[in-house]
Amino acid sequence: MEIHIREDEQNMLPPADWAAEIQRLQEELMNERDRNLRTLADFNNYRRRVERDGSKLAGEGKRGIILPLLNIVDDLEKAMQWAGDEEDQFVHGVQIIHQKFLALLETHGVRPFVSVGMPFDHNLHEAVAMVEREDVEPGTVVDELRRGYLWNNELLRTAQVRVAG
Repeated sequence: MEIHIREDEQNMLPPADWAAEIQRLQEELMNERDRNLRTLADFNNYRRRVERDGSKLAGEGKRGIILPLLNIVDDLEKAMQWAGDEEDQFVHGVQIIHQKFLALLETHGVRPFVSVGMPFDHNLHEAVAMVEREDVEPGTVVDELRRGYLWNNELLRTAQVRVAG
């Protein structure tokens, strides 16, 4: 008597070689494990990239807000230079506003850097004029027309300076 087995029922029969079947299943399990690990690694890389890109966009947004505020600080400093009487209540009020502004910027990592008396550095300074000075070495910053600022120890805005020639 002959037994006919359909193809879909053939997988239901016990394997003839148990060792080969165990080996095949172990290999299949290892392949699935490797695929899962690669997927997890890809996801972790994607998550890190999204976080980095989000931080970069947030930083660019902050930079776009901070730079125009520095122009206001510049205007306050010019107003204090032109105001002669420091005893005047209005001048004193402008000084207080200026100090508060600088303190606010510093809480966000924005700080001015010193330029006068320092050697000219093209990474930090923008030379707008050369002046003849005998009392300082050539290449030394002698005057600051616009302050330069660092943001978290990275250059935010160059200082506009006059340099001894």
